[in-house]
Amino acid sequence: MENQGYKILVADDEPDLLDILSYNLIKEGYNVTTAKDGDEAIEKAKQVKPHLIILDMMMPKKTGVQVCQVLRTQDVFKETLIMFLTALNDESTQIRGLETGADDYVSKPVSPKVLLSRVAALLRRIHKEDTKSIKAGPITIDPERFVVQNGEKEIILAKKEFELLYLLALKPGRVFLRNEILNAIWGNDVIVGDRTIDVHIRKIRQKLEMDCITTVKGVGYKFEV
Repeated sequence: MENQGYKILVADDEPDLLDILSYNLIKEGYNVTTAKDGDEAIEKAKQVKPHLIILDMMMPKKTGVQVCQVLRTQDVFKETLIMFLTALNDESTQIRGLETGADDYVSKPVSPKVLLSRVAALLRRIHKEDTKSIKAGPITIDPERFVVQNGEKEIILAKKEFELLYLLALKPGRVFLRNEILNAIWGNDVIVGDRTIDVHIRKIRQKLEMDCITTVKGVGYKFEV
């Protein structure tokens, strides 16, 4: 099971459905937040900044379409993935939802397996967008060739070492929590020791011959050059 540590907001006014969706998404390793109406969905979206928002079309206070419209007017949510999950499956409603700015439209009822597949397909867009070379000081990180260039020197890292460095370097200065790193790189289906990250960080520093990863004691790690 692959786990990228993505944040998902699910908004629906049916408590039982929320529970089922949350259970299956969490089981796959996603970080899940729920909302029971349109207004709460907007507030939770502002708080959490999810990678994907799953909206019911018919909710109290604001409909899914209204929520989508509100979020798409704000710069911070213009690239956020939005999926409608609704019992309304007529063609005109689907077209309206997609024209509002949704990335996908799924009709209820849907099996958890199919929904998870659609969620994974959407989130792969983010992963593909992220696979770009990163230039930071003398370091260039090339995800296509899986190599790191430090000045004129080309350095080959082990797969997990490279993935860890790339994750941190995507957001320089941001502190990544230990659990966040474990979920993103190793996933919930792999049991690793508490020292696993420390060992990989040490190897990265040794191979790059520079200390570009800072340890924030008791919290996590951040990339700085």
